[in-house]
Amino acid sequence: MSAPLIDPFQRAITYLRLSVTDRCDFRCVYCMSENMQFLPKKDLLTLEELDRLCSAFIRMGVEKLRITGGEPLVRRGIMTFFNGMARHLESGALKELTLTTNGSQLEKFADDLYAAGVRRVNISLDTLDETKFAEITRWGRLPQVLRGVDAAQKAGLRVKINAVALKDFNEEELFDLQSWCAERDMDLTFIEVMPMGDIGNENRLGQYWALDDLRARLAERFTLTDLAERTGGPARYMRLEETGQKIGLITPLTHNFCESCNRVRVTCTGEIYTCLGQEGKSDLRAPLRASEADAPLEEAIRAAIGLKPKGHDFDYSRQELGGQMSRHMSHTGG
Repeated sequence: MSAPLIDPFQRAITYLRLSVTDRCDFRCVYCMSENMQFLPKKDLLTLEELDRLCSAFIRMGVEKLRITGGEPLVRRGIMTFFNGMARHLESGALKELTLTTNGSQLEKFADDLYAAGVRRVNISLDTLDETKFAEITRWGRLPQVLRGVDAAQKAGLRVKINAVALKDFNEEELFDLQSWCAERDMDLTFIEVMPMGDIGNENRLGQYWALDDLRARLAERFTLTDLAERTGGPARYMRLEETGQKIGLITPLTHNFCESCNRVRVTCTGEIYTCLGQEGKSDLRAPLRASEADAPLEEAIRAAIGLKPKGHDFDYSRQELGGQMSRHMSHTGG
């Protein structure tokens, strides 16, 4: 069972994004509805099962593990899981253990994460305006997140800021975010809003700000140099020559990035999604719980990878939501 994971399009699967909880202490308007119905705790994989699942993927060639949610740091006892994964870093089987977070809990956990071997974190932050931050997150408070950024950097964690590009919301903050990140030596990635889940009164088309336009605005002020660098994710990077900082663009709608996709996503209930922009999924919880031996689980993982599609169908052309997913972004962890 040690053969590498290769999908039907000869892409090696080396990157697992694992959601450890669907719960979050924010209710960001593009991610979930305000009155979310969360999963019963009995449906979630235990921390021990999450460890066993990830260990199987690592044996099968996964070298990068990103922990997501919901907000991963609100999962009770989550540092037990991170500390368990540290053994794979120490053995060299796992090259990187990282997480995406809203930053609300980093003031508490940053030092522990560094001690477990985490060296990079992505922090989701769409605005530096305290009032707008409360509006976009519904329940979030900006000062708490900014303290989390401070704590992460103090602990030695490399911070990347992820900002969802939202029309008529943070367009005018483009250069404020850029300069704030430059001053703090943090990378910055902008993400096009994706059509995921029923979010009530929010209008996806009204939110959509094409990153081609964002790039053009940056080019009016800076000299942009495209970089060949890839970090295993979907971002394309460029350098602002005047500041030396790196800016990433994740563009599932204006530029399909599927040809080099090397990742799969597993939810906190053990569902594996081999594409963020397709509904197809397979169940890993049943084989995980059916046997103490790992062979059934590994067989299920290989079968799921064998169904990985060539790409997604996200589309905002013709002013309609092509390829909209029924699940919320928080379900698969982005």
